[in-house]
Amino acid sequence: MAVVRFAKPGSKAASAWLLALLERKPRKLAAVALANKMACVVWAMMATGEAYRGSKRVATPAAGAAAAA
Repeated sequence: MAVVRFAKPGSKAASAWLLALLERKPRKLAAVALANKMACVVWAMMATGEAYRGSKRVATPAAGAAAAA
């Protein structure tokens, strides 16, 4: 529920999927949907033995410059 509570546009913790869902549905329903999505991901990882890949976020130029320094 904490991810849903602090989900705001521009937040690192909130995905576009969650933000779009929160625009359409109540917060508690979005929390249940997020828990279901996470459970499906974990089940698929356990069933296949695959490691978590995470989301592919676009790096900002400032982050690239900081990493190069």
